[in-house]
Amino acid sequence: MSVTPTPKATAPVLRMEAVRKSFGASPVLRDVDLEVAPHTVTALIGASGSGKSTLLRCANLLEEIDDGAIWLEGEEITDPRADADAVRRRIGVVFQAYNLFPHLTVLQNITLAPRRVHGLSRPRAEVEARELLDRLGLGAKADEYPDRLSGGQQQRAAIVRALAVRPRLLLLDEITAALDPELVGEVLGLVREVKEEGMTMVIATHEMAFAREVADQVCFLDAGVVLERGTPEEVFGAPREERTQRFLRRIVAAGRL
Repeated sequence: MSVTPTPKATAPVLRMEAVRKSFGASPVLRDVDLEVAPHTVTALIGASGSGKSTLLRCANLLEEIDDGAIWLEGEEITDPRADADAVRRRIGVVFQAYNLFPHLTVLQNITLAPRRVHGLSRPRAEVEARELLDRLGLGAKADEYPDRLSGGQQQRAAIVRALAVRPRLLLLDEITAALDPELVGEVLGLVREVKEEGMTMVIATHEMAFAREVADQVCFLDAGVVLERGTPEEVFGAPREERTQRFLRRIVAAGRL
């Protein structure tokens, strides 16, 4: 089974227009515009609290926006008539916490959604899951329970679980934040492989060197605003905005870029 989605159109896979979101009196996203082309990786960077995670949660309809609109493959998914469950079936999400069911094996975790949500038979779901696990370096762990895996292996299993439903879009939210430093590399290596397969991804990350390497588009968020966007060479090599420059100077001083 390939994790590469079959293209439906040349339109952006994800488009946000003037999206606003507040929690109480505190604005978290302010007139956010974003386009994510098919088979590309967009990296969201910025300080904690800048709105990266909220943007991803709005894209998956886990948070209801206050204003603006969001489209998935040309369909306005923030239209009140849209079927939120059907939308979420087309989007894979991986959070900081692995969220694997501890009483299920890795294989059972991965086949749960394809069987229960997408209607695949158990034999077909298991065959496809094992193919994915083999190809992405976790074949030997299929019958293990999550507590027998390292943190890096659990996060990789969570990524495989997200891919098993053949999403049109994969959202990754600080997926290395909870990992020990020596485990970060194996998770990022898997993301590189998924990129090579052609998956469209939006990644919120504090791993600046990784963002520079893997992203096609980088968006710097500050106080809920996409303050600067461009190629990695543009944003990391020649940032225009003074706030972006200050942020990156601190990153360089900390040895993270």
